[in-house]
Amino acid sequence: MAATSELRASLTDPNLLREAAWIDGAWVSTTTTEEVVDPASERVIANVDQVDKREVTRAVAAASKAGPGWRAKLAHERSDMLHRLHDLMLEHAEDLAHIMTREQGKPLTEARGEIRYAAGFVRWFAEQALRVYGETIPSPKPGARILVMKQAVGVVAAITPWNFPLAMIARKLAPALAAGCTVIVKPAPETPLSALALAELTRRAGFPRGVVNVVTGESAMIGKVLTDSPEVRKISFTGSTAVGKLLMQQSAATVKRVSLELGGNAPFIVFDDSDMTAALDGLMASKFRNAGQTCVCANRIFIHRSVYEPFAAALIERVQALRVGAGTDEGSEQGPLIHQRAVEKVEEHLAQALAAGATLRCGGARHSLGGSFFQPTVLTNVRPDMQIARDETFGPVAPLIAFDSEDEVIELANATEYGLAAYVYTRDLGRAFRMSEALEYGMVGVNQGMISTPVAPFGGVKQSGLGREGSHFGLDEFLEVKYVMMGGI
Repeated sequence: MAATSELRASLTDPNLLREAAWIDGAWVSTTTTEEVVDPASERVIANVDQVDKREVTRAVAAASKAGPGWRAKLAHERSDMLHRLHDLMLEHAEDLAHIMTREQGKPLTEARGEIRYAAGFVRWFAEQALRVYGETIPSPKPGARILVMKQAVGVVAAITPWNFPLAMIARKLAPALAAGCTVIVKPAPETPLSALALAELTRRAGFPRGVVNVVTGESAMIGKVLTDSPEVRKISFTGSTAVGKLLMQQSAATVKRVSLELGGNAPFIVFDDSDMTAALDGLMASKFRNAGQTCVCANRIFIHRSVYEPFAAALIERVQALRVGAGTDEGSEQGPLIHQRAVEKVEEHLAQALAAGATLRCGGARHSLGGSFFQPTVLTNVRPDMQIARDETFGPVAPLIAFDSEDEVIELANATEYGLAAYVYTRDLGRAFRMSEALEYGMVGVNQGMISTPVAPFGGVKQSGLGREGSHFGLDEFLEVKYVMMGGI
């Protein structure tokens, strides 16, 4: 159609724009399609094929059949293939960024950064593929030896969200492939084009048929087929806590390994001894990146009462200077939200907070650009009992809450069922250690607003999930430990 032709014509390599599912080393077209909409223009940019249960089952069978051959490859062979994929991602980074911006809405500068970040996971796990080490244990019996080895889990289903269409796949796909697993990727229906472009690059990198599969279609149906299948040995999911609980429940019948990276309600804590410029820099990056649509986004901003008003004034000045526009516009710093439902959620949280006594200091309404654009917003006089401080807003709204003491802010920060990321700004070394240990979160950034990196374990506690992505811990998520007792030696 015309919209697809327009996007394809804008790419240096038009073959990266794919609309069919990728199953068993072939592009699979169907009679049913779903529109992919550019959040900035609200125009259809592609029509992606929707697979049925039969095709999902075929993808599982293909991954299962390809498993033994992929596991049997030497570690350096899997490593070399991942290195080729990394190089292809960087070679085509500009096209990948344009595809991502058009389907997701984030500014091109952020999309380019995400491509580099995603490629970093592929490179990291290409190297980790060479380091799947076992061990020997001193035997309690004469003439016996104890060996411990690590082996691939098997077929992995990776279910990913729309906010980081390529990075969330890379964080799952790369370690699974490095470990010797085969993979079925189910991308979000809002952003399938990035996943399909990556599938094309895995084809060019030489991955054998069936090793990587990408299925596009109705989420609940695909999820149920994947969780019901005994051939799928692991589910790795990033998304809402509600869906994560459902997948965990559905996986119980076949006792699958499950990794879940779920919702967050991140506290961002600024003490009176902080470097205020650094704290403002960190907050802008944490809160307004991707229009506030990140799982580690600062959702509750706790400011020490003695610096509350000066900090609020400086933040408002920065927020009002943000340039809102389509992600493809030169200089755009905040794009649209993903769709109208996201805008309505932001409006609901704002309305409740204002009705309960919060003060609107800037923004607070849909942007004049229309569509799903929303003004960057700052609220003061926010209380911890307001909905905006209890639920994840997932939008460009910064609610500021005053606090008086270290003990008080620890209690407030931990008063949530979530425990993904937290941020603390202080120049007191003792306080930095105390806060890091007391906060019930899987990750804590001390004087850092951007904490994600391939070399560190990403993940949460409480109802923010199970397991870790990145680092050598991320590789272990796709490996089983086998103990061998060898006698008669």
